[in-house]
Amino acid sequence: MRRLPSLNGIRAFEAAARNGGFAGAARELNVTPAAISRMVQLLEERLGIALFERRANRLQLTSSGRLYQAGLTPLLDAMAQLTADVTGRGEGHIVTVGVGPTFAIRWLIPRLSLLQREAPGLEVRITTGGAAAPFAGSWSCGIQLGDARMPGLCAEPLFAADLIPVCAPAMAAALRAPEDLDPARLIRVAHAPEDWPRWLGEACLPRLRPAGPVFELYGQALQAAVDGIGVALGLRPYIDDDLRAGRLVAPFSLAVPKGRPWHLIYQESRRGEPGFAAFRSWILRMAKGELRDG
Repeated sequence: MRRLPSLNGIRAFEAAARNGGFAGAARELNVTPAAISRMVQLLEERLGIALFERRANRLQLTSSGRLYQAGLTPLLDAMAQLTADVTGRGEGHIVTVGVGPTFAIRWLIPRLSLLQREAPGLEVRITTGGAAAPFAGSWSCGIQLGDARMPGLCAEPLFAADLIPVCAPAMAAALRAPEDLDPARLIRVAHAPEDWPRWLGEACLPRLRPAGPVFELYGQALQAAVDGIGVALGLRPYIDDDLRAGRLVAPFSLAVPKGRPWHLIYQESRRGEPGFAAFRSWILRMAKGELRDG
């Protein structure tokens, strides 16, 4: 007979360990941080060991906690995959893709009809969590901007994330050179404050200080640019379709790498799944085509 601790406690501990605290685990499991703390405490009492060292400003895993998480994470990932496999039988191939909302709206969703033509039996489920969303084991894959070195995961490059100023055609007509930029019209993205200084530095304007409206997401900033509010610093591939359609114009030719390319993130074990294999082959080809066109 198996003697197992509470599954709720295990899930709470593993999520807290992976997210670096009770607050992140609470968001992931849709409960309160106090509930996570209590479940972890009960698990520690059941095991008779401390899993976390609780300090004034942060949690730190004990050596036992690190060992426990290292074993639990792949077990829970495998359980999630097994559940998805069993519940997905008879529904055709299902691929769950974790992406940020702007990438989903600006690039992925507009191209899903092309994937449907190639793989008509493939169902793509999109889950969004923003730029800071960690890779979840229940996903078939994730599309993320940033460091590809993630333990236990494969990462294949998709796009070089270039930064290019864009604006409405009427506003572009008045911009002959970067020196013509009005700091009060430079639209900013809250979670990417380094973007404009990076581009302005390459444009030999390091002293210019952007002071335009601030938006939470790239997609919001780009819509503001389309509406003539100011000049946004577009991130590829978000701006590709708008540039082709003429909704946005790039008044200057200078494109500056953000320094953190886009990657397709997945577990090696997914490679053998027909649904994921079809999605991976498609998006790698699409990305190669986008880079060539760019």
